[in-house]
Amino acid sequence: MTTSTGAAAPPTERRSRVRWFMIWLAFAGLTIAYVDRANISVALPYMTKDLHIDPALSGLLLGAFFWTYSLFQIPMGWLVDRFGSRMLYAVAVAWWSLITVAMAAVRGAGSLIGARLLLGVGEAAAFPACTKVVERWFPSQERGTASGIYDSGARGGTLLATPMVTALIAAFGWRGSFLITGAFGLIWVVFWLKMYRDPRKHPKANEAELAYIEAGQDQDADESDDAPQLRWRDLLRYRTVWGMALGFSCQSFVIYFFITWFPSYLVEARGFSLLSLGVFGMIPAIVAFIGNFAGGWASDALVRRGHSLTFARKSCIIAGMLVSALIGLAAVVDSSIVALALLSLSFGGVTFATSSIVTLPADIAPLSTRSWASRTRCPISRASPARSSSA
Repeated sequence: MTTSTGAAAPPTERRSRVRWFMIWLAFAGLTIAYVDRANISVALPYMTKDLHIDPALSGLLLGAFFWTYSLFQIPMGWLVDRFGSRMLYAVAVAWWSLITVAMAAVRGAGSLIGARLLLGVGEAAAFPACTKVVERWFPSQERGTASGIYDSGARGGTLLATPMVTALIAAFGWRGSFLITGAFGLIWVVFWLKMYRDPRKHPKANEAELAYIEAGQDQDADESDDAPQLRWRDLLRYRTVWGMALGFSCQSFVIYFFITWFPSYLVEARGFSLLSLGVFGMIPAIVAFIGNFAGGWASDALVRRGHSLTFARKSCIIAGMLVSALIGLAAVVDSSIVALALLSLSFGGVTFATSSIVTLPADIAPLSTRSWASRTRCPISRASPARSSSA
């Protein structure tokens, strides 16, 4: 290629792909979170014998995690905005990994409930941190795929937890399983702190990649320094936020069955042995893992074909959640194989939807730290509270 003066034009810089490495790092952290979160579900049938825990107390143990996990979502989100994903994600993973290790030393239901409450505090930072990674590193047309990748870490953790914890329990007992799974997170923290930086601070991200990322992030941004600041509690005035919260609640109601009660259900209600649990219990998680990638790809494909973000996200969410409703039929069929098939489809449907659900915060929040209201096409900034009707 030559210029108009006949001189050779400088070669176009090939775009680096550091953003994909960053999201796979986030994926690994979330995988570890779900291994640590789900290992008690696999270990619980064996822990109840040693700790003399009845079924009612088992439900309390599994639910205790979500009390603090839900309560600390907003504070952890604020801390991630304040200090960034690099530091908060590292601190959170170190926290919940140490708590997981400590669970090997519990002597009764009281200490186990306390450990589960503390585990929920640390893991509350995982999704806000990953969402911030997507916001920083990806243009809008790639956020569905990126969100599908990191969220598939949750499915990867669930997938790994069943055979891994089953094998660890068989080899080292349930206490040994907590020691080993907790150690994985501490190793991850070292790699995360060494490798993760925001785009402009990362030495491996070249100018071509940075320009590509920023072009996709800034195209809808209002660069006015006079944009009004919006307090986080003011978000509760908008239907957009309430709609997202309701959607997350419905998604969580389905998805956490598989993280908590699913192994016990197969053993106690369907008569699965430890060996069959380790083999067949992986099938729904495999389908869910595929569903995450498919949902993210489908949502971004719709955006690339000219559909609005609202249509792309909503259509995938609705389709996936309709399929997830098959979970109700699994309880009434006689065949364990048919029940497992229905549960697998349900898990795959809800993760297909989840790839778009977890993209929504990055879609409607501004890239800059000025305020949510600085995004001119954000439904919060362009509509009054009573009229806001976006996804």
